[in-house]
Amino acid sequence: MVGWKDLPLGAVAFISAKEYPTGEWAVFQPKIDESKCIKCGLCWMYCPDSVYRWDGESVPVPDLDHCKGCGICEVECPTKAIQMVRV
Repeated sequence: MVGWKDLPLGAVAFISAKEYPTGEWAVFQPKIDESKCIKCGLCWMYCPDSVYRWDGESVPVPDLDHCKGCGICEVECPTKAIQMVRV
């Protein structure tokens, strides 16, 4: 395992956030209104933690165990199908 002292200044470790469950500190989680979702995949594309599972055809599904609740998916959704709700 690489420690922070082993990284060059300004480095970013290229590992998935999926390795780190959110735990109980998340305050908000996305809730998708399937009747408004046009299945465009923007939530899947813009999620910084790659928590959305999407097959390209159905409604994307967030993995709430790894979602940090940042709300980027809500902002990017063109039909406002995603709302961040308090946990």
